[in-house]
Amino acid sequence: MSNRDFGNKGEDLACEYLKKNGYEILERNKHFSRYCEIDIIAKVKNKVVFVEVKTRRTNSCGSPLEAVTRSKYNNIKTGVLCYLQENKVKNYQIDVIGITLEPVLDIQHLRNISF
Repeated sequence: MSNRDFGNKGEDLACEYLKKNGYEILERNKHFSRYCEIDIIAKVKNKVVFVEVKTRRTNSCGSPLEAVTRSKYNNIKTGVLCYLQENKVKNYQIDVIGITLEPVLDIQHLRNISF
């Protein structure tokens, strides 16, 4: 399985999780530049949620949540600001979903992150 296929599998799982929790998926893999992509853009109640998804096979090299660095967050924020200008959204947040596949499926959802 390629890295892209592996990432898509994690994003599929994240979308299923979000839908089960009342989110509406608006877009996936929205590109703003070479360095900026938002994995999932969703809506819950009156809030737009920008979701970064990190997937790992196991936690042997650390939690997938640890892969969201300040630099990665800044790239996400750049994309969010572009989206906000294009769509005139006022109520939003940035979330991270970390998925570990083995030994059992584990999905962790951090809401409204900032650095």
